[in-house]
Amino acid sequence: MESINKLDWIYAVVQAPGENEAFLGQYDEDDDISFIPVFGKKEDAQNCLPLMTREKAVTYEIQAVYREELLKEAAQGGFFVYALDGAGTILEKIDARHDGVSE
Repeated sequence: MESINKLDWIYAVVQAPGENEAFLGQYDEDDDISFIPVFGKKEDAQNCLPLMTREKAVTYEIQAVYREELLKEAAQGGFFVYALDGAGTILEKIDARHDGVSE
């Protein structure tokens, strides 16, 4: 997959769509980092969704989002952005807090 920074649109999981919607965040215990998982393909997001930590009573929806918007929201919330594949493997880590710099 090409770098997330080269895509205009990416896929993310949105919790409580249409209500108090927010991007679904996750926690990387190894690095002690909160992150928003993103995907280059909708199919990868669908395959990975069952692997993510979620609340049972909340509705989730995979949505195409403008990359710059997601990075801006991630930075405001102090989140990293991790590009994942359909199996949940980390392909790229982006520190959105510092101008979307990849690690």
